[in-house]
Formats: sequence, C-alpha cells, structure tokens
Amino acid sequence: MSPVRVLIADDDEIFRDALADFIRDEESMELVGEAADATGAVALARELEPDVAVVDVKMPGGGRQACEGIIAQSPRTRVLVLSAYDDEATVRQLRQAGACGHLVKGTSSTDLTASILAAAPDGTQGR
Repeated sequence: MSPVRVLIADDDEIFRDALADFIRDEESMELVGEAADATGAVALARELEPDVAVVDVKMPGGGRQACEGIIAQSPRTRVLVLSAYDDEATVRQLRQAGACGHLVKGTSSTDLTASILAAAPDGTQGR
C-alpha cells in the first residue's frame, strides 16, 4: 500500500514541527510539504497535489481561505481541519468551505491517524 501523502498548514512552528515528526513516523503516511500560511498552503497543494491537507483555522490568510484555495487548486486533495477552535460556527464555516472533517488540537494520535487515513480520497491506499 502506498502511504497517504499529507500537507500540513499551521503557523505555529512548534506544533507544525511536532505534527510533521508524527506523520514522518507513521508508515501509512508521507509528509510532502509544510506551510505557515494560507498562501503557502495553496501554492504547495497546487504543486504537490497531496491526498490530505491538514489545515489550521487561525493562521495568516485564514483557514477558510486555505481550504477554498486548496480545493480550487488541487481538487483531489481532501482538507482536514485541525484547530484549537471547536465552536459550531467555525466548524460549519469550514464545512461550507469544503473541509471533510474537523479535529481539535490535542486529539489522540490514534484518532488523528484514523482521521487522516479516512479523509484520503478513495483509491489512495494501494495505488
């Protein structure tokens, strides 16, 4: 099985580095890129066409804009939001922007892995 190709977009460098290390350690996933803002995330998604983009809500350029831009530039990429925010309005807004799921930072590593793998487009594993 081929690993799920993952792009991370988060402006918190310490969190982004920790998440990158986590993904690198998972055989079922491959880290293909990292961005600190929405503009960088969209550019990397266009260039790298990841299977899943894990996007923070509150980063320069905005999580919603990142979500919409990633989907526009790399339609096959699924966006999974990982954020400190869990209010109804934020979740609804991101779903409307095209996010396929939402996790709160601090989610267990087991749930994070399962969510990323579940978010991957059909046919990603085993291609």
